[in-house]
Amino acid sequence: MASKTVESVAATPRTGTFNKNHARRVRVQGLIPAVVYGAGQESMAITVDPKVITKILYSESGHNTIFDLAIEGTGVTKAMIVDWQHEPIKGKLLHIDLKRIAMDKMMRVSVPVQLVGVPTGVKNSGGMLSQVLHEVEIECLPNDIPSHIDVDVTGLEVHGAIHVSDLPHNKSMKFLGDEHAMVAHVTLLKEEAAAEPVAGATEPEVAKKGKQDATADAGAAKK
Repeated sequence: MASKTVESVAATPRTGTFNKNHARRVRVQGLIPAVVYGAGQESMAITVDPKVITKILYSESGHNTIFDLAIEGTGVTKAMIVDWQHEPIKGKLLHIDLKRIAMDKMMRVSVPVQLVGVPTGVKNSGGMLSQVLHEVEIECLPNDIPSHIDVDVTGLEVHGAIHVSDLPHNKSMKFLGDEHAMVAHVTLLKEEAAAEPVAGATEPEVAKKGKQDATADAGAAKK
């Protein structure tokens, strides 16, 4: 399913000295500072409504959503969110970076991978499903960006695996990176436990070294 253009996002150009005080004044007005760049044009400092941006980030297509950015005095351009900063405690948006999008040019994006179904190795053999790769990078036209890529794992037996090459392929998008990269696999629970380091395995050696250091320190103190 391709990401769809949402309602227009209104923006206003920023002027003056761009420092912490400037950003604070923008936020007091209920807006957040932003920068838009790309498509062969100069970057521009703007302000946008954080509520609208948050709505986009939490939509089905998330930051891959392409929308109309209406900048006061300059017209409308297609854009998407490429970076954002949150306030660490309350989680409020502080700043975003936007990129102008040329709808007729291929672009690279990372898309979430969603596992569908319960593997037979889990249902019938006591296995455990592990997802190794949660996103894949693809290249496609802006209108062909999927909100996510579904992969059916119901046929996976114990020790079975899904790789990037097994994901649904079509002519509208190209997978980038290693086609042999593992996306998900089914293992036995006892194998998972055996793979984990034994807690405290290195503690005797560490304690021994600490005791030796303490002894050495005590000996040095007597000299």
